[in-house]
Amino acid sequence: MGMSAEDERAASPRDEEWPEAEKAEKLARGAALKWASGVFYRPEKLEGLGHYRRRETQRNNSIQSRLKSTVQSYLEGVSAGLEQLRSAAQEVQGVCQDLGAARWALLDSADHFQGLQQMRKLMEEHVQLASVVQVLPQIFSVHEVFSHILQLLHGQHLLEAHVELMMVEQLRDDILSQLHLRGLSSAQATVLSYFSGLQDLNESLAKQLWDIVGSSLRLVREDPVLFVTAVRIIEREEKIDDALLLEATFLPPGRPKGWRQKFYQVLQDTITGARFHAPRTDAEGPGLAKHLAALQKDIVSELRVVKDLMVQCVPAHYNILSVCTATYHQALTSHLQEILREDLDKQGLFLLLEWALRVYHSQEMMGHPDLLPEVDVSALDPLMSSELVDQTERRYVMKVKASVFEWMQRTLEVEFKEWFREEEPETDHQGFFQSALPAIVMQMLNENIQVASLITDSLQQKIYNMALEELEAFLGRLREALVQCGKEHQQDRAVPKYYISHLLAVLNNNLALSNSVSSLHPDTACREVPGSLQAALDRMQKKATQLLLEELLLDLQPLCLQLPSRKWLSGSQLVGSMCEVIDKYAKDFSRVRKPVFTLLLAESELLVANQYLRALLQRKMVCKSREERGQLCHRLLQDATQLRELFCGLGLDRGQQSLEAVFALRELICLKDPALLSLEVLGFITKYPDVSDEHISALLDVRGDVSKEVRHVVLEMMAQHPQVLPEGYRPIFSTILVPVQELPFCLRKGKCA
Repeated sequence: MGMSAEDERAASPRDEEWPEAEKAEKLARGAALKWASGVFYRPEKLEGLGHYRRRETQRNNSIQSRLKSTVQSYLEGVSAGLEQLRSAAQEVQGVCQDLGAARWALLDSADHFQGLQQMRKLMEEHVQLASVVQVLPQIFSVHEVFSHILQLLHGQHLLEAHVELMMVEQLRDDILSQLHLRGLSSAQATVLSYFSGLQDLNESLAKQLWDIVGSSLRLVREDPVLFVTAVRIIEREEKIDDALLLEATFLPPGRPKGWRQKFYQVLQDTITGARFHAPRTDAEGPGLAKHLAALQKDIVSELRVVKDLMVQCVPAHYNILSVCTATYHQALTSHLQEILREDLDKQGLFLLLEWALRVYHSQEMMGHPDLLPEVDVSALDPLMSSELVDQTERRYVMKVKASVFEWMQRTLEVEFKEWFREEEPETDHQGFFQSALPAIVMQMLNENIQVASLITDSLQQKIYNMALEELEAFLGRLREALVQCGKEHQQDRAVPKYYISHLLAVLNNNLALSNSVSSLHPDTACREVPGSLQAALDRMQKKATQLLLEELLLDLQPLCLQLPSRKWLSGSQLVGSMCEVIDKYAKDFSRVRKPVFTLLLAESELLVANQYLRALLQRKMVCKSREERGQLCHRLLQDATQLRELFCGLGLDRGQQSLEAVFALRELICLKDPALLSLEVLGFITKYPDVSDEHISALLDVRGDVSKEVRHVVLEMMAQHPQVLPEGYRPIFSTILVPVQELPFCLRKGKCA
């Protein structure tokens, strides 16, 4: 059945007012329908319909009774609440009426309140005057208290004086505070003027305190009571400062005093002024050493006093030992910088570096057993910064360099004079010539390097580098002196008398220096000689060898000028005389050590071979017949064999000799068929690639039987086979100059054949 129009109109307002009720009803009907369809889905289930109806009826009745009781209780509560609200409204209305009546009563009494305000002001003035009357005796006695405080200060009764001083300050500060709160700033000047004596008393007390603090290191040993008194007064003032700063309402004049900070400042000034600002009359050498030793002794002694005595006289939060340690450290840092601004000698620079980098941290000073473990400077900055250490090390190196240069120059001058003495140089136990120069130079350099090792590795390396540079420069000056000696000897071969002996001593000295240089290196695993120094040693050896060979050449030249000649060809003893000269020099060369001796032999042999070949290629003799060529070949064989055997007997192997070139040249002269010369010459230039066309042309002239065609073929063959000097080849022919062949002079009257 559908709803009637009246029901719809009646339900519409309710639905609009309670939409949740309609929704709940629909959900309930749907749930009931679902339940019924699930229970009665078969006809036989309809038999239990009555049972289900009765059960549901009972359940609905139970629910309705509970709902009724709940609604009834809610309605009773609402009724009680409404009754209370009604009663409260009545009471509020009564209160409003009473307040209105009170308001009218207050308005009527406003005039009476003005009279009470005047009474309040009079009461406040009365209270203030009463307070003033109470402190008047104290105010009137202020100047008397000032006099008493001054007497106490003169008698060094500092604690009593400070107590009375605090009382007067408190009185003044209370008065000033009251004036400040009431805005009476104009009256403050009068109060300050009345209490002006406080300033002088404060200054007098402070002066005595700072005098005591300045003498604290002495007082804690002799009479610590006075020092403790000063510290107690300072701590009292610090507490007053802290309290006033915490309130932050009114700060009296002269506050905060900051006497604790002043305590630190005076103590630091005392430490720095007593030890580090005193004038020094001698800042170098022994004077500086005494000054540093005195600093070391005094600082250790005073820190021990601080650690053992002063620490017990001050509060723990003062950290007095750390403060004093840092003060000494900073003062020393500045003091060393001041000393380094002076022009110190090398001894002074060394003392400062040693003292700052080694002594300062050792057991002799800051690492003293009496100071450890409380004193610890490891957390502080270095006494000398790395930049300052490097700068000081460089200054020290420059001073040492100047000293080394001066010593080496003196040694060189002495050595130069020794060369011109009428005595042979001294010899060692093996009979080798030598002088004291290598020992003096190496000892001087090695001592400086070893001394630098006592400071830092970087300083040792700097001194080592400087030593090598100075040794290299010294070798250059020694070489120049040797050249000068050689020039004087060229002018007069009798001066120096033992010229050759001293040259041999120079070679032995140079070898000794070369063998000793590696021992200077700080690192024993790295004993390599720098290339530039080795080059200087090689130049020195080369120059001394050159001067010796020049002497040998001067004695050989008269004999070489007689080569070749008909007299020599017929059996002269020129080469025998040459062997005597060479043997004489070889005996002198035996006074040098083996490496140099072998070098001198090799260079002498090269010189002899060069001079012999030079003489042959001067075109001074041309063979006129086959018999002369045979004689020439025989003479060349005898001479070359004699010279080779001489050098072999002296200890020079055949493989090291250049005389083999004479044997090879002899083969070219002895060749019977000139047509085969091109082939032989090819083998010759292959073995001796420094042979030129001029050398071969001069050799062909010596033969005397070579036609223009053969000469042309030989020279053409050489042009087609240019030679390159192999690495390590010892030139033989490149130093031999061949005279230019004179061309026949022709007149223009006719043709030349």
